[in-house]
Amino acid sequence: MDKAQRRLIFALDVDSFEEARGWVDRLDGQVGAFKVGKQLFTRCGPDVVRMIRDRGADVFLDLKYHDIPNTVAMAGIEALRLGVWMFNVHALGGPEMMARLVAEVDKVCPRGTPGRPLLIAVTILTSSTDDTLRAIGIDRPVGEMVPRLARLAQQAGMDGVVASPQEVGLIRQACGPDFAIVTPGVRPADAALDDQKRVMTPGEALRAGADYLVIGRPISAAADPAAAAAGIVAEMRAALPG
Repeated sequence: MDKAQRRLIFALDVDSFEEARGWVDRLDGQVGAFKVGKQLFTRCGPDVVRMIRDRGADVFLDLKYHDIPNTVAMAGIEALRLGVWMFNVHALGGPEMMARLVAEVDKVCPRGTPGRPLLIAVTILTSSTDDTLRAIGIDRPVGEMVPRLARLAQQAGMDGVVASPQEVGLIRQACGPDFAIVTPGVRPADAALDDQKRVMTPGEALRAGADYLVIGRPISAAADPAAAAAGIVAEMRAALPG
């Protein structure tokens, strides 16, 4: 698997164990990891994570924990025990919540230990706009909130953030080159936007400085999903430095 494939995460946004297993069998070796989100995890639970890992693939557990610090920290320990490669929390949970998670994970699996998951904080969802933030009482624009939340996550000891590709440059300016950026809201030029608002193509996102791209429907809804994945990887490969 080359460096472009390792940076592509396929979103397993399906509603059954059998369908998830089919996608893993079809795309294993073509993508770097599989994202398990709320729908699939609520339906199938930890067994679906174990199934993916048993096939030798990595899991991004996308449950966006957001609760009191102790609850999030204990949930993070269980994600660690499941053996996931990466999981996330909501940065809007605040610095105390994120710092407590990092501290508890450090006790069980110190930084640098093989198998320690990447701890990632969601900034502002890619479906949100300035109007969305105003509706919930946040009077700062998305372009200001995303780097602010990224800095909070970095100061709390998190490994990176989830953000729209359109804010990648702002995060790089705020947090430097060694802070991981995971970008959903990535669509090939000929794909539908669906419910995403702040999008870029795979090549644009990587050139902007993203580390990992999360892509689902442009692959799963394609007439030939394997060919669609290969096309995305080819575009990513061309955008990466040699």
